[in-house]
Amino acid sequence: MDTKKLRQKILDLAIHGKLVPQDPNDEPASVLLERIRAEKERLVKEGKIKKSKTSKTSDTPHYENRQVGEANVPFEVPGSWEWTTLGEICSIKGGKRIPKGKAFSKEKTDHVYLRVTDMKNNTIIMSDLRYIDDDVFSEIESYTINSSDLYLTIAGTIGAVGIVPETVNGMNLTENAAKLTNISCDKMYLMYSLLSTIAQEHFSSRFHQVAQPKLSIETASKTPIPLPPIEEQERVVVEIEKWLALIETIESGKADLRTTIKQAKSKILDLAIHGKLVPQDPNDEPASELLKRINPKAEITCDNGQYQNMPFELPNTWVCCRLGDVISIKSGDSISVRNNRKGEYPIYGGNGINGYFCDYNVESDTIVIGRVGFYCGSVYKTKSRAWVTDNAFIVCYKNIFNSTYLKHLLEWLQLSKTSNSTAQPVISGKGIYPILIPLPPLAEQQRIVDAIDKAFAKLDAIMESL
Repeated sequence: MDTKKLRQKILDLAIHGKLVPQDPNDEPASVLLERIRAEKERLVKEGKIKKSKTSKTSDTPHYENRQVGEANVPFEVPGSWEWTTLGEICSIKGGKRIPKGKAFSKEKTDHVYLRVTDMKNNTIIMSDLRYIDDDVFSEIESYTINSSDLYLTIAGTIGAVGIVPETVNGMNLTENAAKLTNISCDKMYLMYSLLSTIAQEHFSSRFHQVAQPKLSIETASKTPIPLPPIEEQERVVVEIEKWLALIETIESGKADLRTTIKQAKSKILDLAIHGKLVPQDPNDEPASELLKRINPKAEITCDNGQYQNMPFELPNTWVCCRLGDVISIKSGDSISVRNNRKGEYPIYGGNGINGYFCDYNVESDTIVIGRVGFYCGSVYKTKSRAWVTDNAFIVCYKNIFNSTYLKHLLEWLQLSKTSNSTAQPVISGKGIYPILIPLPPLAEQQRIVDAIDKAFAKLDAIMESL
């Protein structure tokens, strides 16, 4: 389930008048618009507000259902609704940049400066606020936003809309956002309307395409708004929020399920490495015989169920040995800028495939281990010939391992924990070769791989359906 699309569908149904039924007893939106315009005219005459460039005079009482200004409306709305514009139902005022030569305060002050980066999830994120000193505030004190307003981002990120918590009431507003103030309809209905597809498309299709995208106040004011009666606005908001709460519950459940699936995969690997995922076959060649044949010098630390340093008991056909007795590692090869030509062979680094090259240095089914940095200890198996860079190790092993089983084993070992570097994580043969590992018979390794693949396929199918 794509909850992002579902959330958008709810908002779009709401502004089409299809989320809640209409009530013939509601006062029509046309009457509300008449009051809004009459109040604006009064405030303009009293000099309390400036006349909007997009305002209608009393000679044109309201927009017809088929017109918003000069543009055809995008869809029909219920008879009790009216099409209007953002500039008709609120005032839009821009913020102000910090004066030239000034900077944020290094300490918390009484004055928060709200940036676009603080404006997320339809609210203000309080975790990384910036502050300004009294002298800076005195120069831009007229450019504040209140908890009765909405914000609208107009530069960089275009069209983010949200409420202003009481905790930042009256704080300064960046020039990259505008405040929607003197709102004459239900504030939350207006916010949800501006998050709908029609409003967002209006924003994205009409901003100035320059180095940094910019939406002008004038263009924002022309945003088409389908306006229901005030009583219906309130019912719409209640219904939207009921659906959004349900979607959040679904998302939370999906996150919990993803965690559970990850834990289930970890448990399956754990069972596999402990010899508890598939039954043992007494006809399998014991792993101890296989190890002696491949590496006669290998130290067999424990076998036949007896263990000294292993934290768990092994099946009788398994053996315990050192990782360095059964594998070796070598660094991959760098690619010079001069020779970095694109080709058919995937390039593997610590983060998996990160490009393609014209040459290869390993065959298919090669195990690759991230060597350094954030991806230290990550494990991959090449699906074809490939180029492994010097940010990763190439694992060399003989026919003592099924390659996929070895990959699972190395993932289970969590090799990044062997790093003792304080600067950045790094692994080496010195750190991983002494590790004790449980080694099953080669035939059982294949049965383990088949069982893991079958279980993981089911879990992946569940994950893809979320």
